[in-house]
Amino acid sequence: MNLLLFGVSNVGKTVTGKLLAERLGFCFYDLDDEVKNFLSVSIEDFVHTGSLFDRDQIRCQLINNIVQAKANKVLAITPLSHIANIRHLFSSNGTLAILLQDSPERIFERLVFSDENDRIYKDDDYKNQHRAHYISEIEEDISWYGRIYSEIENVFEMDGNPPGVVVDQIIRKYQLHQ
Repeated sequence: MNLLLFGVSNVGKTVTGKLLAERLGFCFYDLDDEVKNFLSVSIEDFVHTGSLFDRDQIRCQLINNIVQAKANKVLAITPLSHIANIRHLFSSNGTLAILLQDSPERIFERLVFSDENDRIYKDDDYKNQHRAHYISEIEEDISWYGRIYSEIENVFEMDGNPPGVVVDQIIRKYQLHQ
């Protein structure tokens, strides 16, 4: 089985995906990590090469390659704007695509940054000084990716719950018992 987690940046795809995979005994993949390993570049370098369309094509090819592997897996998927090459997965047998959603304010609370070497760090002072800007960007992302991912039937509202609770709810809602 393939569990594909979609959503905007900082909604909680990676943390939720790791916990979900652990609970189900599945393999876990993070699309950003797969890009870094496949191309031997940082994500910072990757997002500054080629066009968005070209980058999304690479990401979609990696998703398709991962999905074809036989093991049960959870894949946290970086937000994509060009999904034609993975659209078939939204209704594919053996694949469950889930769109994770939460409010802009809750996503803002999870907001972290990364440096040029992809090291994640928190800077709450900076984040809070620019709160209005980040909330606006999150709202724009929710609107944009909401249109892109409108074909995903399985929408899961996280309601600000901690990752462990979200995982329990996903397992119950989609009957993912081992």
